[in-house]
Amino acid sequence: MLDIRLYMAQRLSAMVMVPFVFVHLGVMVYAIQGGLSAAEILGRTQGSLFWFLFYGMFVAAVSLHAAIGLRVIVHEVSGLRGLSLSALTWGGFAIFFFLGARAVTAVTMI
Repeated sequence: MLDIRLYMAQRLSAMVMVPFVFVHLGVMVYAIQGGLSAAEILGRTQGSLFWFLFYGMFVAAVSLHAAIGLRVIVHEVSGLRGLSLSALTWGGFAIFFFLGARAVTAVTMI
């Protein structure tokens, strides 16, 4: 039963990521075509609650999606299962989320 829940969680996280990816790519194209420098982009994102929440939710969805994908790959390649596989999944999620959250706070906080 857990496997079907993880399967559905990964599919739902992929569906959640779609609008985030499109907005992110659109903003990047706009910024590049507008000739904005990295300093100008940071000047616009720092202190913005909207961008903090946007990228924070994006990082959460990506972290969940990647951790479940990592779990499947490790299981298929190594045959690892049970508590070890769950620990690896949670550890992967924690690392992905921590690194992503650090990047979000660096870009959006004053």
